[in-house]
Amino acid sequence: MRKTIPNRIRIIVQLVVVAALVTIVSQLLKAYVYDVSVQLSVYVGLIITNCILMGRLEAFAMQNGPWPSFLDGIGNGLGYAAILVIVGFVRELFGFGTLFGYNVIPQFMYDAGYQNNGMMVMPAMSLIIVGCVIWAHRAYNKEEVK
Repeated sequence: MRKTIPNRIRIIVQLVVVAALVTIVSQLLKAYVYDVSVQLSVYVGLIITNCILMGRLEAFAMQNGPWPSFLDGIGNGLGYAAILVIVGFVRELFGFGTLFGYNVIPQFMYDAGYQNNGMMVMPAMSLIIVGCVIWAHRAYNKEEVK
C-alpha cells in the first residue's frame, strides 16, 4: 500500500487507519470485556490524539530539515505540556479549591457561601477551558490572527 498512496495524503491515510482500528478495538472491548474497556477508556482516546500529534510533527519534518524539526517538536511538546498544566490548574482550583493537594481557598469564603464548582472536574470542562485559553490567546494576539 505504501507505493500506491501518494505522499501528500499518506499521513491522513495513516491517521484514518489507526483511528479506525483503535475504534474497532474499543467497541470490541465494550462488547466482550466491559471491565477492561472501562479501565482503558481514557487511554484509547489518547492513542488517537497521539496519532494526530505525531502526524502533524511528521508533516512538518517531511518539509523541513532535522534542526527545525527538532525545534518544532520541542516547541510543540512544551506547548502541549503548558496547556495540560493550565487546564489542570484551573480545574483543580475551581473544582476542589486546592492546588497540589493544599487548600488555597480560605475557610471564610466557604462560610460566606462559596461552593466548589463540581462541573469543573467533569471531562467536558477540559474542552471548555482549552477553548477559553484559545480565546484569550487570540484576543491578546489580535494582529497575528489576521
